[in-house]
Amino acid sequence: MALSVLIFGDIVGRPGQRIVCQQAPVLRDRYGADLVIANAENAAGGSGLTPAIFDKLTKYGLDGVTLGDHVYRQRDIVPVLEKDPRVARPANLAEAARGKLYTELKTPDGRPLFVITVLGRLHMTGPAADDPYAAVDMLLHELPEDAPKVVEVHAELTSEKIALGYYLDGRVSAVFGTHTHVPTADAKILPKGTGYITDLGMTGPYDSVLGRRKESVIKYMTTSMPEPFGVADGDVRICGVHVVINDAGLTESIERVEAKADLTLPPFAGD
Repeated sequence: MALSVLIFGDIVGRPGQRIVCQQAPVLRDRYGADLVIANAENAAGGSGLTPAIFDKLTKYGLDGVTLGDHVYRQRDIVPVLEKDPRVARPANLAEAARGKLYTELKTPDGRPLFVITVLGRLHMTGPAADDPYAAVDMLLHELPEDAPKVVEVHAELTSEKIALGYYLDGRVSAVFGTHTHVPTADAKILPKGTGYITDLGMTGPYDSVLGRRKESVIKYMTTSMPEPFGVADGDVRICGVHVVINDAGLTESIERVEAKADLTLPPFAGD
């Protein structure tokens, strides 16, 4: 039986949380998704994830959550990373880094989906990352060969994401990029059957500079003076892909998904 999965890009701040609340259940019904996952490493005021926000997001309809270079920005998330099977930290951090190397999600009828996240190594800030190729290879040797697997590449450079996509083509169900917050127009199936997109885009406010108030970013860039980058709140959208994975564990179809907030409905109504 084919597996239908919705995957959303970086949730940014309260606007990102709110549109997940409003649109994730709608999109799950529209696409008949068995599982819904998202990157949530910018969910807490733009940097990191807290236990309370993680609880909210799972109540809003997310089955699983991934994190990236801000994985440990909110220290109180560490016990959640160690205990909750629905959230995974990047797999290519130091051996002593806290948290699970992957997450195994289950559909309502018990079918598994393994989710792996790796950090890129080029032009990235945050924790130092080991070889992402070797990290995924190691996990693929450990995980059931016939189970569907998706790999998130949380990286700055498009070239690094594309290279990992081709490296894993035919070995995993799908490879999707995050981190740059701008949706790319290259959703496709690679030659050996792996679904691919360079960046899912952002789940948050698009009237912004990558989710931050544009006036603050422009002021910093034109004066070189420190300026707090607050989370913006305009033109809120949810972005990602819908992937259908066949019985062979490869992608049958992949398409971009994007929906704007309906300002006439909760939780946006009355703003």
